[in-house]
Amino acid sequence: MTPVGGFGPYGQPPSLDAIIKKIQQQLPVFNFQGAPILILFVVAAVVISLWTAWFTVQPAETGIVQRFGKVVRTAGPGLHFKAPFWIETVWTLPTARVLKEEFGFRTLAAASGQRTQYAADSKSFKNESLMLTGDLNVIDVQWIIQYRIEDPILFLFNVRDTQKTIRDITEAVMRRVVGNRLGSDVLTVARVEVSSEAKEEIQKILSEYKTGVRLVTVELQDVTPPDAVKPAFNEVNEARQDKERTINQAQEQANREIPKAGGEAAQSISQSEGYALERINRAQGEANRFLAILTDYEGAPEVTRRRMYLESLSGFLAGLKDLYIVDSDQKALIPWLPMKSGAAPPVAPLAVPPVEGGKK
Repeated sequence: MTPVGGFGPYGQPPSLDAIIKKIQQQLPVFNFQGAPILILFVVAAVVISLWTAWFTVQPAETGIVQRFGKVVRTAGPGLHFKAPFWIETVWTLPTARVLKEEFGFRTLAAASGQRTQYAADSKSFKNESLMLTGDLNVIDVQWIIQYRIEDPILFLFNVRDTQKTIRDITEAVMRRVVGNRLGSDVLTVARVEVSSEAKEEIQKILSEYKTGVRLVTVELQDVTPPDAVKPAFNEVNEARQDKERTINQAQEQANREIPKAGGEAAQSISQSEGYALERINRAQGEANRFLAILTDYEGAPEVTRRRMYLESLSGFLAGLKDLYIVDSDQKALIPWLPMKSGAAPPVAPLAVPPVEGGKK
């Protein structure tokens, strides 16, 4: 006995045949041969219509809804409904995320908190990274670009294979920018300039093509010479560093010695100028003194002559320590005149008369 509610014995759900028979009993329109197939078709149509009538857009995405191939609207994150049976189709694009393209290498895994893993076979990407510089040298340039999708409709439908177009434009511009510079500059000091110029050129072309893409950054990751010439390049770099070090040492010594020599020269000049001024003043003073003496001499020649003699003699005697007077007619001890102030002349010993007659 089947209980009320349509369940079979022991509370089990009814079989498909029981459901069809029940529908045929309640709806005479389905009471004909082939009715089960029609019922299955109707049920399938209902299920498919319900399944294709809704879609979900993730938080970082934007949905583009097409009706028979024509874009009719866009949808933001969340649950949305659309016409079933693929009358309307939906494309979703990550418009809120920053997308990245790599050139010269590939990242295999970049989990948070773990070391980034790269593709081991880097030689397969040399056709992207090997470039010719302005001085006809070959260098290996690895770089990335990061971009956002600003207009998802243009990104999807205005350019065929937008991702490949972005890669082709980026590679062409980078080769041109690197080819206009010296290899040594690209390897050392011009990396930021190369990135900035390439970003401007790439963005200009992408905007002209109406790709709906806005560049965030262009960054050179690794710029090295090819593997075959790396040893020679390292030797050149070492020689260049030695040259720079020698120049810096010489400049340091020059900065130390030149101010010192300048100071010594200024000191010598100052001393010379002081000495010249002293000599000039002294000569001028002696000339004035001579003129004064000449005036006195013209007035009293004998007095002036004697005064000059005494002044010269006193100046001469002032530099003497002792004075010995030698006289051929002197019979006694040599007279000694002490010139130092406070010195006393030595006392001559007393003469003892000889004793006549021998011993007493």
